[in-house]
Amino acid sequence: MLVEDPGSIVGGAAPPRRAPQTRVWVLAAIAAVPVLMVALQVVAVVHGVEGPLDSLWRDYVGTPKSMSVPWAGLLLALVGISARRRMVALGAAVTIDVVWAGVRLLAGDPFAIGNGPVIVLTALAGVAWLRWAGAERRDALHAAALGALLVLATKVGDVWLHITVISRPTVLDEYVILADHALGDPSWVLGRALDALGPVVYAVLHWVYIELPVAAIVVAMWQLRRVVSSGRWPSHYLVRTFLVLGLLGPIVYVLFPIVGPMFAFGPDGHGLQLGNYWPGVVPPIDRSPMPMPFDAATPRNCMPSMHTAWALSVFLHTRRDTDGGAAPRWIRWGGAFWLLATLAATLGFGYHYGVDLVAGAVLCLTVESVLRAPERGWGWFRIQLVAGGVAVLAALLLSYRYLAVPMAEYPVVAGTVLLGLLAGLAAVFHATWFAGARMPERAEREVQPVPR
Repeated sequence: MLVEDPGSIVGGAAPPRRAPQTRVWVLAAIAAVPVLMVALQVVAVVHGVEGPLDSLWRDYVGTPKSMSVPWAGLLLALVGISARRRMVALGAAVTIDVVWAGVRLLAGDPFAIGNGPVIVLTALAGVAWLRWAGAERRDALHAAALGALLVLATKVGDVWLHITVISRPTVLDEYVILADHALGDPSWVLGRALDALGPVVYAVLHWVYIELPVAAIVVAMWQLRRVVSSGRWPSHYLVRTFLVLGLLGPIVYVLFPIVGPMFAFGPDGHGLQLGNYWPGVVPPIDRSPMPMPFDAATPRNCMPSMHTAWALSVFLHTRRDTDGGAAPRWIRWGGAFWLLATLAATLGFGYHYGVDLVAGAVLCLTVESVLRAPERGWGWFRIQLVAGGVAVLAALLLSYRYLAVPMAEYPVVAGTVLLGLLAGLAAVFHATWFAGARMPERAEREVQPVPR
């Protein structure tokens, strides 16, 4: 008896390719990128802020805004070329960066790096497009496109944060702080804990929080390490989840504008905070919450916690290799550390409420359920999981806004429901994508002929 796999048929012909349809989607995505960049540049110019094209130009010939993202983009692009070409590209990027950094220092400007990897990434894409052919060209362009999208996504994100400020002059922190009572006000608890632990722990967590793209690139490079040698790309890998989360999550920012404890209830509220409560004193319950006006500088980027969503996706992608086998211990421990450290930082620095993290985790599990194991198709198992995730996320947001007072008055009941919804979604997610993933392997072993 043959065991059928959703992506192929054991012992039979491979399923027909869907290259034309895929090519249409790829071309549409490529065309949409410059349109989006130009549109956001126009918005930025109108409102007097730096646009994505301005920031990109600085990466080429000025002072890069980020020193790690350009290098992360180049390292991701290198997975699509041979080892010899990787060394050439890395050498060229380092040389350019050293020259540019030296010129800046001689001119009295601050130290910065990042020009080299952006220039080399662009050159790599151009050479692959014009000079190479076949699988060599396809793999190089695929990887270069991923690296470029990572860089461009940060440019889009910077402008989007300005849009959240422009479009939402009031914030809903008064509601969220009430809902957060259901979880025991974890930002206040961890804020005091970090103060007690001292500067070393603070520095480590701050680095983890800021350098989340570094962890993502390490995991992505590990997942894509066999692209050139095997001649095929895995059906799903971390970069896809990162980009989709970055596209969908910030939409909620303008639907549910939140600035966070250290701004709305702490010392960084620029005079508009409700009091200097964080992290020493939990604010009293206000049974008449209202949208509160806030400044024109602080992004409304708390709900959902995208750092939680991205860190959880890193954790999920370190559980197994892309071929379904167990991941090595170092990558599993690294993913777990990055998730826990990120959660501690998001709360302990006063950047987020606990309910933000719950919403971010639900968003991650939902997006992962859309993207994971595409060879299994869109059966009822996936539809109910994705629909359930969307329903849970919507229920969370509505409850934070319209049931905040009852959640503060009955915190044990509300907290149990919140954590129960997240735990239930996580259990179904695990049963669908992890526990169930071992079943075909067991079944295939069972049908092997017994030696005589």
